[in-house]
Amino acid sequence: MTLLLQIFINNILPIFLAAGTGFALGRSLRPDLKTVSRLALYVFSPCLVITSLTHSELSNADFWQMAFFTLAILVIMATLAGLAGLALRLERRLLVTLVIASVFVNGGNYGLAVNKFAFGDAALARAVVYFVFSTITVYTAGVAIASFSKLPLRHALAQVLTLPVFYGLIVAGILRATGWQLPLALERPITLLSQAAIPVMLVLLGLQIAETRAWPRARMGLILLASLLQLVIAPIAGLLLAGAMGLTGVTRQAAVLEASMPTAVITTVLAVEYDLDNAFVTGTVVLSTLLSPLTLTLLIAYLQR
Repeated sequence: MTLLLQIFINNILPIFLAAGTGFALGRSLRPDLKTVSRLALYVFSPCLVITSLTHSELSNADFWQMAFFTLAILVIMATLAGLAGLALRLERRLLVTLVIASVFVNGGNYGLAVNKFAFGDAALARAVVYFVFSTITVYTAGVAIASFSKLPLRHALAQVLTLPVFYGLIVAGILRATGWQLPLALERPITLLSQAAIPVMLVLLGLQIAETRAWPRARMGLILLASLLQLVIAPIAGLLLAGAMGLTGVTRQAAVLEASMPTAVITTVLAVEYDLDNAFVTGTVVLSTLLSPLTLTLLIAYLQR
């Protein structure tokens, strides 16, 4: 019990305290959420991708293992959520909403900080790979699923070209492959901006939760199901997949921990944009985030063995 309390205080509580400042700011001053979100997406995140992937000892093998793990766990969770929805005989709109709410995790705002606090910078570099590929998947497969396949595939694929983290990944890949280094005049501002990424993401998480005003009681059963899939089933699936892939050490820790995060806030954007059940998605984001300290504390203790 002492170990679990120590893990919670050192690794989870700081995240909620930081996000709490954003929540308080959101409820009191109500800043423009879109502006903060765009700063995180277009400025700080790509800088974090570049510095994390170029300043670490992350091997090419570890990079591609994390990339494959990310895509595989997303397919697994989408399949499980789809089967659960079919078993419950959900109508098409609710079925798609369940899949969206159960597949895409908060690997950025929340997952990067947890990995850094729990397992250090080596885990952070690997978590960044998960974050990049899951973000790309949200804007491709996520858009395709949320739109009920009404939109052409090229529309979903075009979304990738609007993602700054995609270009950050390309820059980092070129630098790693060639051994080149950025000029000091560029490296220093990119490093400075990257250091702001996680704090801004945590404040943004609080701001996003502060936007939630009403609790959708009518969808409580489905919200609990989606939260169960994210916080309980996903860690089990992640551990099994990591074992099947032969992941060990910090790669295994980062991969499983990222896969076990609560529902991503970006899912609420998809719900609004493509006329899904927004109350269901928003409720899952809030509940899974509030319950996550319980499951993540236990998971970190297990992964530290």
